[in-house]
Amino acid sequence: MKFFRLLTPLLLVIVAVFCFAPAAWAFCGFYVAKADTKLYNKASQVVIARDGDGFANTKGERTVLTMANDFQGEVKDFAMVVPVPTVLQKEQVRVTEPKIIERLDAFSAPRLVEYFDPDPCAPIANTDWMDARPAPAAAMNEAMKTRRDASLGVTVEARFNVGEYDIVILSAKESGGLETWLQRSGYKIPRGAKQLLKPYIRSSMKFFVAKVNLDKFEKSGYQFLRPLQISYQSPKFMLPIRLGMINATTEQDLIVYILSPQGQAEITNYRTVKIPSDTNVPLFVKDEFGDFYKSMFQTAYTKENKKVGFLEYAWNMGSCDPCSAEPLTPDELKQAGVFWLDDNSPSDVPVSPRFRRPFPNSNVFISRLHVRYTRDKFPEDLIFQQTANSEFFQGRYVLQHPFQGELKCQAGREYKRSLPKRFEQEAQTLAKLTNWKIQDIRNKMKLSVGNLTYSWWENLFSWLGLY
Repeated sequence: MKFFRLLTPLLLVIVAVFCFAPAAWAFCGFYVAKADTKLYNKASQVVIARDGDGFANTKGERTVLTMANDFQGEVKDFAMVVPVPTVLQKEQVRVTEPKIIERLDAFSAPRLVEYFDPDPCAPIANTDWMDARPAPAAAMNEAMKTRRDASLGVTVEARFNVGEYDIVILSAKESGGLETWLQRSGYKIPRGAKQLLKPYIRSSMKFFVAKVNLDKFEKSGYQFLRPLQISYQSPKFMLPIRLGMINATTEQDLIVYILSPQGQAEITNYRTVKIPSDTNVPLFVKDEFGDFYKSMFQTAYTKENKKVGFLEYAWNMGSCDPCSAEPLTPDELKQAGVFWLDDNSPSDVPVSPRFRRPFPNSNVFISRLHVRYTRDKFPEDLIFQQTANSEFFQGRYVLQHPFQGELKCQAGREYKRSLPKRFEQEAQTLAKLTNWKIQDIRNKMKLSVGNLTYSWWENLFSWLGLY
């Protein structure tokens, strides 16, 4: 019996488709850690490449959706049902590599950066440049099967194979018949799917159904099932999450990477809120960044009454600052579904000394949206819209190292006296962001920075703002 981690869309492998400003200088601090999806035990990931504003025109109807999820189970039990707005043909479905989603995750993940204070006794130089803005049994007779399907109100519109997947496209007249067809055909679907399938059938949606061809999977040599990518035309820009809550007992995390030639994407039927960002945190957070970010996210999520989507990153793919991963190349962007790139644009250009790999010369804007949802707080599927807002944003947290050399000048002595207040402010900020106990934070900080020492009254007066 074979067990492994496998990539599938949304938590219960049933999804539906309707579907700090940058600094002027080269590198804002030194990137030291990122909060990627590895922080979460169960985090669904969806990539949506879309060109247009959602209105019924040729551009606005084009969407490429890539679905992946970290799921543990047996390959023979894998089943995916995706309501889609039209009958998909084989050329509209492909498999892609997990690496593309991993690259998008790494590139857009919230990040920790560190700075080092200059010597306050050194001659003052021009520092303007440092201003940082923050399958059914084979033996079954096909004719008998067709008659049986018809009795259930289910029609097989298309049947084909893509990579390691056997795929059928279905239409259905009622959800009970569809549920029965799926179960009889060997698809293991969660109980309770019948009621949630009803609205999609009423909307005349078709159903993209995939399962693993075991022989082809074994011959492929892959250790994981690869993400499925579908292309379709529809003015609707939506991603259902209700089906992902069938039998769910805990909160679900969903990361949506939206790629657009325009600007930021946002959720329209729930508020989109920027994750708290651009704050200085104590130095010990460097060793606890994962715990810090999870606590901070949960605190912000609770503060917003658990019914908002968080913007964690918004940036043009032509740059990044600081870069938590190499930018995606034009070829990688195309694999992610970006279909509006110039096919003749050169992908082999000289490498800038600032980066190990050149930035793609393309108009691709990425928005990373993080939604943590439950059945009661998110009763509706997600509806998105693209905007013309091209403002850059990132979840960014700063470690500010104090200068630890000799301080013999007046400016140095004033700098030294200012540090306890700064440290306390960092402690207070961390407590507010995470709900961690302030005294625990102070104990971890120990206010020790090399050769800098403070008397209790200096610390007290500085904390009180009296020194």
